[in-house]
Amino acid sequence: MKKAMIVSDNITKSFGNNVALNGISFKVYEGEIFGFLGPSGSGKTTMINILTGQLSPNEGQGMLLDKYSLHLSASDLETIGIVSDKSGFYEKLSLEKNLQLYGKLYGVPNSKIDELLKSVGLYDSKQTLAEKLSTGMKQRMLLARALINAPKVLFLDEPTSGLDPTTSQSIHKLLLDLKNKGTAIFLTTHDMNEATLLCDELVLLNKGHLVERGEPRDIIQKYNQNKKVKLTYSDFEQEEILFAQLNQTDLSHVIAIHSCEPTLEDIFIKLTGEKLNA
Repeated sequence: MKKAMIVSDNITKSFGNNVALNGISFKVYEGEIFGFLGPSGSGKTTMINILTGQLSPNEGQGMLLDKYSLHLSASDLETIGIVSDKSGFYEKLSLEKNLQLYGKLYGVPNSKIDELLKSVGLYDSKQTLAEKLSTGMKQRMLLARALINAPKVLFLDEPTSGLDPTTSQSIHKLLLDLKNKGTAIFLTTHDMNEATLLCDELVLLNKGHLVERGEPRDIIQKYNQNKKVKLTYSDFEQEEILFAQLNQTDLSHVIAIHSCEPTLEDIFIKLTGEKLNA
């Protein structure tokens, strides 16, 4: 039976009259990628801060690695990796020196640093000053830094933001490799295709409230009420028909058949009237 690495037990957090999180509960297990999805201001960063012991909830409690989040010790934090827009770095040091500096804190050899740089596609740029890196390269540097200590739990806030598709795919492969090795990954992203591809389970959050949860494909099928497919014919004309009509349709000139399932973005708009990337 898989072990719960992250637990949110009825967490509520308010800032004045603004309720950032309202009774949110979930568990993230070892070897699982968990998506925590919602527009800006929906409580994603607040939840990360509570789970990592940086912020106290008004009600409920968070747990990491069988410990209450507010009781985490320095040694506990050494088994956790975090990448967020608050992650800092030394601008006047090279990319390599930045990682070597953090590697020394964990007794990590330079050979491991080279492996990490290769895994995020930055090995050829390792001598570049951090201040000269593009936004996407800085993001990859911070991801490599978060992986230096081989964390058991990894918090990622928009890890592929600003990255080109090829690099994003390499990051996806890296995250799936980490998952297969037992790392529990807590992921926020505005890329709903990314969430569908990567997440074992996810929650949709709006204004501090949990509006839907489950496995991505299960959520999509739950709201796939029309059950239609799109046919593309040899003359490139297209037609949508009910799935049940497919057996009665002449497919001799059809060159492609695509399901017309809703996306997670479509579902979120239906539930809340708002866009996830708002």
